Amino acid sequence: MDFFDLLTMLGGLALFLYGMSMLGDGLAKISGGKLEQILGKLTAHPLKAVAVGAGVTAVIQSSSATTVMVVGFVNSGIMKLQQAAGIIIGANIGTTITSWILGAAGIDSSSFLVRLCKPTSFSPVLALVGVGILLFSHRDRRKNVAYILLGFAILMMGMDTMSSAVKPLADVPEFTGILTRFSHPVPGMLAGLVLTALLQSSSASVGILQALCVTGAIGYDAAVPIIMGQNIGTCITAVLSGMGGSRNARRASLIHLYFNVIGTALFMILFYGINGIAPFGFMEQKATAFGIAAIHSVFNVTAALCLLPFRGGLVKLACLTIRERGGNVSAGKGDANGGQNVTGQDGAASREMALQRLDPRFLEIPAYAVEVSREVAVTMAGLARQAMTDALGLVGQYTPETGRQVKDLECAVDHFEDGLGDYLVKLGSKDLAESDSYTLSVLLHCIGDFERISDHASNIAEAAREMAEKEMSFSPKAWEELQIYSRAVRDILEITMDSFQREDLELAREVEPLEEVIDSLNREIRKRHVKRLRKGKCTIDLGFVLSDLITNYERVADHCSNIAVSLLQAGQDAYDPHAYLDRVRQADDLGFQGRVMVYGERYRLP
Repeated sequence: MDFFDLLTMLGGLALFLYGMSMLGDGLAKISGGKLEQILGKLTAHPLKAVAVGAGVTAVIQSSSATTVMVVGFVNSGIMKLQQAAGIIIGANIGTTITSWILGAAGIDSSSFLVRLCKPTSFSPVLALVGVGILLFSHRDRRKNVAYILLGFAILMMGMDTMSSAVKPLADVPEFTGILTRFSHPVPGMLAGLVLTALLQSSSASVGILQALCVTGAIGYDAAVPIIMGQNIGTCITAVLSGMGGSRNARRASLIHLYFNVIGTALFMILFYGINGIAPFGFMEQKATAFGIAAIHSVFNVTAALCLLPFRGGLVKLACLTIRERGGNVSAGKGDANGGQNVTGQDGAASREMALQRLDPRFLEIPAYAVEVSREVAVTMAGLARQAMTDALGLVGQYTPETGRQVKDLECAVDHFEDGLGDYLVKLGSKDLAESDSYTLSVLLHCIGDFERISDHASNIAEAAREMAEKEMSFSPKAWEELQIYSRAVRDILEITMDSFQREDLELAREVEPLEEVIDSLNREIRKRHVKRLRKGKCTIDLGFVLSDLITNYERVADHCSNIAVSLLQAGQDAYDPHAYLDRVRQADDLGFQGRVMVYGERYRLP
């Protein structure tokens, strides 16, 4: 093997790793975060958890990615440790599918149909189709399909290039001498562990081992311990991911480590114990790509079957390793909120739990991170809605307890804006699908409006407190007008928040006509207030309070309009709310003018 063969081998390795990454990214994008949602929800039954973990890992082609997601779920309180254990066990089974696909590349037959079924034979066709889609299609989903096809083709091209480049090594005594040392269980296991830890992918390291099989220098006596070490080495990604997380997040990463360490130890003891008594004949044979895939699968399936009934023991062991403060052991059963949205009435702890869902680990799965961000934004919208609803109820019926609740909600919304805003900015630097990019844009525009709505709620509560402390009250006429105005504001708030939560564009189109009516109400109430002030029917102090209230009402309606426009312009390249509002307010827009008239009748002042 000369210098240029070495370059070819390194180039093949680079293509192989890039293709694997490209394939995984394409699969993750086309799933749109749905696979991750399945992971977070369909894990109540242990066998179902194992099946989901295996299925998702088989699709995204990475047990490390699945385990990192699980660590993130546990850290953010979405998942319990018992559920995590089942998924992690399943992930180790799912990752073996890659070795079978790569093993198919080693099929050797003179039959045309058999050769056609080889991945290396049809992957050039997939590459041509993928390139064609990228050149001539502008649809985001089709491009993701193209990335999957190209990723697979590049993966197989890299595998074939590596295999071709290492063939001359079969005649190099030094190379075969190194591999002979790996036939001893401990050095072989350590070699597989280190290689996988460096690559942070057992699928990649198994693929490299399969590529080396073409040299004929690797026997099963060397392949078996290397494969065992690869299963332990893949845990490094999850362990690193767990660092800096919650106790249960670190425990989840340890469950992955303990499963593979215990499974490997048991397998090695039993396998080499039996081999010492009744030697396996295949151990002296040269390893094949399919043989390596079979060993990889048999080990992981056997380990899963043996350790699944003892998953509670794995959880207990992880909890013994990382104890609660004070030395107590907890299985973390109460660490999850079931993935449900948290409203402002559930307390500060529950709101903090909702923010914990913005786990930095999810940034590596942008589609899912966008979905989580949207769910947290919906929670934030609910807090702002609750604050405003409570504040409107305080006008004329002030209670200190509700006043404090409005203030607490306003502080919570501020906290959400800081946490969610920072997370969205980081997410914006990731490679997002077009639809996810639109969603991100909407969220960035809307969270500021949610925060301002809660600020106005606090202002209204403060005005209500001032009225109560000074024992001020409006005249019956002014009070009747204010009640109609409050009802309009409450309705536009409900329509806006519902349209945001459901992503209902038809409902969002109802906001602007109502906002027009609220502007008219604001002007008319001010005129009537000035008349009462001139006739001495209203005091200066009450006039200031009324002005404060209706100003905040009108501002809330403005922010509702901003949110609705953000939703309606989500699919447009240029965000221009002023141009949109000018367009819908045109006199010849009969639909818009008709809705204004309907709302005008509904909130007509007496």
